[in-house]
Amino acid sequence: MSTRTSAPTRREQILREAARLFAERGFHGVGVDEIGAAVGISGPGLYRHFPGKDAMLAELLVGISERLLSGGRRRVAESGGDPEALLAALIDGHIDFALNDRPLITLHDRELDRLREADRRRVRQLQRQYVELWVQSVREVYPSLSEADARSAVHAVFGLLNSTPHLGPSGAPAGLLRRLARGAFAAADGG
Repeated sequence: MSTRTSAPTRREQILREAARLFAERGFHGVGVDEIGAAVGISGPGLYRHFPGKDAMLAELLVGISERLLSGGRRRVAESGGDPEALLAALIDGHIDFALNDRPLITLHDRELDRLREADRRRVRQLQRQYVELWVQSVREVYPSLSEADARSAVHAVFGLLNSTPHLGPSGAPAGLLRRLARGAFAAADGG
């Protein structure tokens, strides 16, 4: 989640509306004129900011993967070596993403295969690094978990947290998601 307090740039506005529209109607179901209208400019005016819809999709999906990884790395640095604090911070950070960037989750699920191969590889590389931050953290809190079991548990928790777009307009309360995530890790450990 961004810490900026200033108004979003035109480029950020375009990306936010493109994500919303792509999530609602699919990448091919949305034209540049509709995206432009959503931000108060002409469709062709978008080309001052992006070469086309493909570039918007790539920036959205690569961008969120970069943001999740950099946020995870920041949480590692801020945890002071406390494994419990780190796992809690990782969970909270992902919950913030899942509740505040729901269109990006839908977009990733539906449109990842529309990215150019290089962009899709980049997204997957970033995601693997993000998963590994979690796996290491989970194994520090639950040392009896094998690496494979910790990785499976991390992916299961991501599935749980990333299900928020399917939970209706308000999603799920953050506290419930936090308890479910912690419960999943404890269950994986046999507790």
